[in-house]
Amino acid sequence: MAEIKFEATKTFKEKPDVSSIGFGTHFSDYMFEMNYNREDGWHDPKIVPYHDISVSPANTTLHYGQAIFEGMKAFRQQDGKIVIFRTLDHLNRLNNSARLLDIPKVDINTVHQGLKKLIEIEKEWVPAKLGQSLYIRPFIFATDPYLGVSVSDTYKLLIILSPVAAYYAHGFAPVKIMVEDHYVRAVPGGLGEAKTPANYAASLHAGLVAHEKGYDQTLWLDGVERKYIEEVGSMNILFKIKGEIVTPSLCGSILGGITRKTVLAVAKEWGIPVSERRITIDEVCEAYKNGELDEVFGSGTAAVISPVGLLSYKGQDMIINEGKIGSFSQKMFDHITGLQSGLIKDTQGFIEGVTKI
Repeated sequence: MAEIKFEATKTFKEKPDVSSIGFGTHFSDYMFEMNYNREDGWHDPKIVPYHDISVSPANTTLHYGQAIFEGMKAFRQQDGKIVIFRTLDHLNRLNNSARLLDIPKVDINTVHQGLKKLIEIEKEWVPAKLGQSLYIRPFIFATDPYLGVSVSDTYKLLIILSPVAAYYAHGFAPVKIMVEDHYVRAVPGGLGEAKTPANYAASLHAGLVAHEKGYDQTLWLDGVERKYIEEVGSMNILFKIKGEIVTPSLCGSILGGITRKTVLAVAKEWGIPVSERRITIDEVCEAYKNGELDEVFGSGTAAVISPVGLLSYKGQDMIINEGKIGSFSQKMFDHITGLQSGLIKDTQGFIEGVTKI
């Protein structure tokens, strides 16, 4: 593993009141950086002062979008220890995204150690209040300075850090979802299972349409038949039907969420039936009609669990669990956030310590 160099900053930023800032608006003093070229591979890992970067107007990412990213969080537990949630799962998913976009895979050990060293240096940036965290954003982008449509020969990897408040500023509450049966996010054989900017760009317009109609998010259907459920906004979607947790199987157009993976593992540990399979919107409507749709919720890094109180499809509003938070959603939210804060013992190896008490 390459030595990780360190360059000290000359000036330090004033740390913000995390409870009063938006998501991803303030950044810590340092960042991790590493570069790639064909001759040297990934090389020169270092931690340097946070700074703006200069790119050519002909930068290939700006024109053709060859980029990937991840998102994870560090937490200050109740005893003062700083931990990260499922670090290696996120880094392995970064490499899966790299594979799909023909970006050279990184050495997981080097990036892992660089990330941990960065968090240790920036430990004072990890908020102390329950629900707050330090958001970690690793990303890779192509850096070739020409307009030819081809895979880049050079890349840059950066990891930046941003303190963030609790996702639910006004409390943990159900959201209203509109089923989107016109626009699509991704198709099998495309980039749907990669965490890449293109997928988020593809979701923006439909999200704005949903907001204009009074809904919080869009529920995506498959891009071919417009009947199989895929994701909700930028989260995975799960249903509790007749006591069973059902979620769409990973078919190539769905991002395999780390929180989704956690929910399924914990549910199995609790002895609750779990099914990963293709599920149609008509099946969900039928379950609702028959009184068998107990709960609907999204899962993701930012919100952890996002309960759905209303699902609208073709003019029909389905009120889920009387518009209240379901017992399973609440229990799962409390369990995962309890693991992250240290209030609940981690029995599955999800938590990785960065600093000692």
